[in-house]
Amino acid sequence: MADNTIRFDDGASYEQMMGRWSALVGDLFLDWLAVAPGAKWLDVGCGNGAFTARVVERCAPAAVQAVDPSPGQLAYARTRLAAGAPVVWTEADAMMLPVPDAAIDVAVMALVLFFVPQPARGVSEMVRAVQPGGVVAAYHWDILGGGFPFAAIGHAVKEAGGSPRLPPSVEASTLEASEALWRGAGLERVEVTTFTVQREFRNFEEYWDSAATSNTLRPMFAEFDAHGITALRAATRKRLGDIGGSLLVSARANAVRGVRPTL
Repeated sequence: MADNTIRFDDGASYEQMMGRWSALVGDLFLDWLAVAPGAKWLDVGCGNGAFTARVVERCAPAAVQAVDPSPGQLAYARTRLAAGAPVVWTEADAMMLPVPDAAIDVAVMALVLFFVPQPARGVSEMVRAVQPGGVVAAYHWDILGGGFPFAAIGHAVKEAGGSPRLPPSVEASTLEASEALWRGAGLERVEVTTFTVQREFRNFEEYWDSAATSNTLRPMFAEFDAHGITALRAATRKRLGDIGGSLLVSARANAVRGVRPTL
């Protein structure tokens, strides 16, 4: 049986493809959380450290434990911050966090929940890790609602008869499912919201090239010959309204937060 797991092993490629998008949403997400300085953070699925760096730069944390299963991503992440930054990078799985019970003030997932094979287990692990009164939160692309940054390409692939390739737990990324997961984990004061961001590309080529490194899209492209790829590019251009010059692309993410009940 083919292995259809979507993996991210190259931190530099991920930065071009998704890290910059993550930082854009991450800033809005951090404003929404409004966590006081001096908190202990857990960043689950930190990837190449794009969001972790925003936490350090904007939130003055006492400490951040950043967890990811990919050695390649973590290797890149370790290069992003200056020596002495209060971050410990740890290779681990979101469903089995190497964190003591009630040791953290804030646990977050940035663009991760839909990749966790058992989302409820991932959320329960974050709940376990935060102290009573602590915050558990996440944001993720609204993939099913067309909010993914490369949705225009995915739409072109689908119209051309290609096979969509979605994260294993994409259903968890809707507002309704996210809220249900958080409430099901026993969290209180659960809230959801949506963030829309825009990223400017110098031209269509820069946008397309940034997508070319996507582990989600590459298997779709492999189904087409050179003529088919040319047609995909044309269909994507049309959908984005590209008329030459700079290109402004929008994306939308759903976010959820809740508080672990006090004893």
